[in-house]
Amino acid sequence: MSEPNRPRGRPSDPKVRSVILSTARALLDEGGLAAVTMERIAALAGVGKPTLYRHWPNAHAVAMAAFLETATTPEPRHRSLAALDDLRAQLAAIAATFAARTGRNVRAMIAASEGETELAKAFRSHFIAASRAAGRSLLERAVAEGGLRQGLDLEVTLDLIYGPLYYRLLVGHAPLDTAFTDVLLDHALHGLGAAAAQG
Repeated sequence: MSEPNRPRGRPSDPKVRSVILSTARALLDEGGLAAVTMERIAALAGVGKPTLYRHWPNAHAVAMAAFLETATTPEPRHRSLAALDDLRAQLAAIAATFAARTGRNVRAMIAASEGETELAKAFRSHFIAASRAAGRSLLERAVAEGGLRQGLDLEVTLDLIYGPLYYRLLVGHAPLDTAFTDVLLDHALHGLGAAAAQG
Protein backbone atom coordinates (compact mmCIF):
# COMPACT_ATOMS: atom_id res chain seq x y z
CA MET A 1 0.00 0.00 0.00
CA SER A 2 1.47 3.33 -1.04
CA GLU A 3 2.45 5.89 1.52
CA PRO A 4 0.03 8.82 1.87
CA ASN A 5 1.20 12.09 0.42
CA ARG A 6 2.99 14.25 2.97
CA PRO A 7 3.30 18.02 2.74
CA ARG A 8 6.74 19.18 1.69
CA GLY A 9 8.54 22.41 2.36
CA ARG A 10 10.83 24.10 4.81
CA PRO A 11 10.44 23.31 8.51
CA SER A 12 8.48 26.19 10.05
CA ASP A 13 11.29 26.92 12.51
CA PRO A 14 14.41 28.12 10.61
CA LYS A 15 16.62 27.06 13.52
CA VAL A 16 15.35 23.49 13.25
CA ARG A 17 16.02 23.46 9.51
CA SER A 18 19.52 24.84 10.07
CA VAL A 19 20.34 22.15 12.62
CA ILE A 20 18.98 19.38 10.37
CA LEU A 21 20.96 20.51 7.33
CA SER A 22 24.18 21.16 9.23
CA THR A 23 23.85 17.67 10.69
CA ALA A 24 23.38 16.19 7.22
CA ARG A 25 26.43 18.10 5.93
CA ALA A 26 28.54 16.81 8.80
CA LEU A 27 27.46 13.24 8.06
CA LEU A 28 28.26 13.73 4.36
CA ASP A 29 31.73 15.01 5.20
CA GLU A 30 32.41 12.20 7.64
CA GLY A 31 31.20 9.20 5.69
CA GLY A 32 29.72 10.19 2.37
CA LEU A 33 26.16 9.60 1.25
CA ALA A 34 25.95 6.16 2.88
CA ALA A 35 26.39 7.79 6.29
CA VAL A 36 23.34 10.02 5.83
CA THR A 37 20.27 8.21 7.13
CA MET A 38 17.04 9.54 8.54
CA GLU A 39 17.75 7.74 11.80
CA ARG A 40 21.17 9.34 12.28
CA ILE A 41 20.02 12.79 11.22
CA ALA A 42 17.10 12.66 13.65
CA ALA A 43 19.25 11.40 16.52
CA LEU A 44 22.08 13.89 16.04
CA ALA A 45 19.83 16.87 15.26
CA GLY A 46 17.56 16.11 18.21
CA VAL A 47 14.36 15.93 16.15
CA GLY A 48 11.86 13.19 15.50
CA LYS A 49 11.84 11.28 12.23
CA PRO A 50 8.28 12.50 11.50
CA THR A 51 9.70 16.03 11.38
CA LEU A 52 12.15 14.96 8.67
CA TYR A 53 9.58 13.03 6.64
CA ARG A 54 7.19 15.94 6.85
CA HIS A 55 9.53 17.96 4.63
CA TRP A 56 11.83 15.51 2.79
CA PRO A 57 10.93 12.14 1.26
CA ASN A 58 14.22 10.42 2.14
CA ALA A 59 17.78 10.91 3.38
CA HIS A 60 19.12 11.60 -0.11
CA ALA A 61 16.79 14.58 -0.41
CA VAL A 62 18.01 15.93 2.93
CA ALA A 63 21.61 15.48 1.75
CA MET A 64 20.95 17.36 -1.47
CA ALA A 65 19.19 20.16 0.43
CA ALA A 66 22.20 20.38 2.73
CA PHE A 67 24.56 20.59 -0.25
CA LEU A 68 22.50 23.21 -2.06
CA GLU A 69 22.21 25.30 1.11
CA THR A 70 25.90 26.17 0.86
CA ALA A 71 26.67 25.41 -2.79
CA THR A 72 27.85 28.35 -4.83
CA THR A 73 29.32 28.54 -8.30
CA PRO A 74 33.09 28.80 -7.86
CA GLU A 75 34.38 32.16 -9.02
CA PRO A 76 37.93 33.17 -9.91
CA ARG A 77 39.65 34.98 -7.08
CA HIS A 78 40.55 38.00 -9.17
CA ARG A 79 38.65 39.38 -12.13
CA SER A 80 41.04 39.89 -15.04
CA LEU A 81 40.83 42.30 -17.94
CA ALA A 82 40.02 39.47 -20.38
CA ALA A 83 36.82 37.44 -20.11
CA LEU A 84 38.51 34.31 -21.47
CA ASP A 85 41.08 34.46 -18.67
CA ASP A 86 38.23 34.65 -16.16
CA LEU A 87 36.52 31.72 -17.88
CA ARG A 88 39.72 29.68 -17.65
CA ALA A 89 39.98 30.48 -13.92
CA GLN A 90 36.31 29.61 -13.35
CA LEU A 91 36.67 26.22 -15.05
CA ALA A 92 39.72 25.46 -12.91
CA ALA A 93 37.78 26.44 -9.77
CA ILE A 94 34.84 24.17 -10.67
CA ALA A 95 37.24 21.30 -11.40
CA ALA A 96 38.91 21.80 -8.02
CA THR A 97 35.51 21.72 -6.29
CA PHE A 98 34.52 18.51 -8.08
CA ALA A 99 37.89 16.89 -7.40
CA ALA A 100 37.49 17.41 -3.64
CA ARG A 101 35.19 15.56 -1.23
CA THR A 102 32.29 17.77 -2.33
CA GLY A 103 32.55 16.31 -5.81
CA ARG A 104 32.42 12.75 -4.54
CA ASN A 105 29.30 13.56 -2.52
CA VAL A 106 27.64 15.24 -5.51
CA ARG A 107 28.45 12.26 -7.73
CA ALA A 108 26.91 9.88 -5.21
CA MET A 109 23.76 12.01 -4.89
CA ILE A 110 23.32 12.26 -8.66
CA ALA A 111 23.86 8.52 -9.05
CA ALA A 112 21.26 7.86 -6.35
CA SER A 113 18.59 9.93 -8.07
CA GLU A 114 16.57 9.34 -11.22
CA GLY A 115 16.50 11.94 -13.95
CA GLU A 116 13.18 13.56 -13.15
CA THR A 117 13.08 13.28 -9.38
CA GLU A 118 12.90 16.40 -7.24
CA LEU A 119 16.48 15.63 -6.17
CA ALA A 120 17.83 15.79 -9.73
CA LYS A 121 15.69 18.81 -10.58
CA ALA A 122 17.00 20.66 -7.54
CA PHE A 123 20.61 20.03 -8.55
CA ARG A 124 19.93 21.16 -12.12
CA SER A 125 17.96 24.26 -11.19
CA HIS A 126 20.34 25.46 -8.48
CA PHE A 127 23.94 24.38 -9.02
CA ILE A 128 24.09 23.68 -12.75
CA ALA A 129 21.91 26.64 -13.70
CA ALA A 130 24.07 28.97 -11.58
CA SER A 131 27.25 27.69 -13.24
CA ARG A 132 25.77 28.17 -16.69
CA ALA A 133 24.55 31.68 -15.88
CA ALA A 134 28.04 32.69 -14.76
CA GLY A 135 29.54 31.07 -17.84
CA ARG A 136 27.05 32.76 -20.17
CA SER A 137 28.03 36.15 -18.78
CA LEU A 138 31.71 35.40 -19.41
CA LEU A 139 31.02 34.21 -22.96
CA GLU A 140 29.02 37.35 -23.71
CA ARG A 141 31.93 39.45 -22.44
CA ALA A 142 34.36 37.45 -24.57
CA VAL A 143 32.27 38.04 -27.70
CA ALA A 144 32.09 41.77 -26.94
CA GLU A 145 35.88 41.84 -26.46
CA GLY A 146 36.48 40.03 -29.76
CA GLY A 147 37.90 36.90 -28.17
CA LEU A 148 35.02 34.82 -29.52
CA ARG A 149 33.27 35.25 -32.83
CA GLN A 150 29.88 36.90 -33.22
CA GLY A 151 26.80 34.71 -33.69
CA LEU A 152 27.80 31.87 -31.36
CA ASP A 153 25.03 29.61 -30.08
CA LEU A 154 25.74 30.28 -26.42
CA GLU A 155 23.71 27.30 -25.13
CA VAL A 156 25.66 24.84 -27.29
CA THR A 157 28.91 26.57 -26.36
CA LEU A 158 28.08 26.20 -22.66
CA ASP A 159 27.40 22.49 -23.19
CA LEU A 160 30.69 22.15 -25.08
CA ILE A 161 32.74 23.77 -22.33
CA TYR A 162 30.99 22.58 -19.15
CA GLY A 163 29.77 19.17 -20.32
CA PRO A 164 33.19 17.48 -20.04
CA LEU A 165 33.49 18.61 -16.41
CA TYR A 166 30.27 16.81 -15.46
CA TYR A 167 31.26 13.81 -17.58
CA ARG A 168 34.51 13.39 -15.68
CA LEU A 169 32.70 13.99 -12.39
CA LEU A 170 30.17 11.23 -13.07
CA VAL A 171 32.36 8.69 -14.90
CA GLY A 172 35.54 9.29 -12.91
CA HIS A 173 37.77 7.94 -15.69
CA ALA A 174 40.35 10.74 -15.56
CA PRO A 175 41.49 13.57 -13.25
CA LEU A 176 39.62 16.83 -12.80
CA ASP A 177 42.40 19.38 -12.57
CA THR A 178 43.76 22.57 -14.09
CA ALA A 179 45.72 20.68 -16.73
CA PHE A 180 42.45 19.21 -18.00
CA THR A 181 40.48 22.47 -17.95
CA ASP A 182 43.29 24.32 -19.74
CA VAL A 183 43.41 21.77 -22.55
CA LEU A 184 39.60 21.66 -22.67
CA LEU A 185 39.31 25.41 -23.14
CA ASP A 186 42.20 25.53 -25.62
CA HIS A 187 40.50 22.88 -27.77
CA ALA A 188 37.19 24.72 -27.62
CA LEU A 189 38.73 28.08 -28.47
CA HIS A 190 40.48 26.64 -31.51
CA GLY A 191 37.08 26.28 -33.13
CA LEU A 192 35.31 29.18 -31.42
CA GLY A 193 37.90 31.92 -31.72
CA ALA A 194 37.32 35.01 -33.80
CA ALA A 195 39.91 33.89 -36.37
CA ALA A 196 37.96 30.69 -37.06
CA ALA A 197 35.13 32.68 -38.61
CA GLN A 198 37.49 33.67 -41.45
CA GLY A 199 38.55 30.09 -42.17
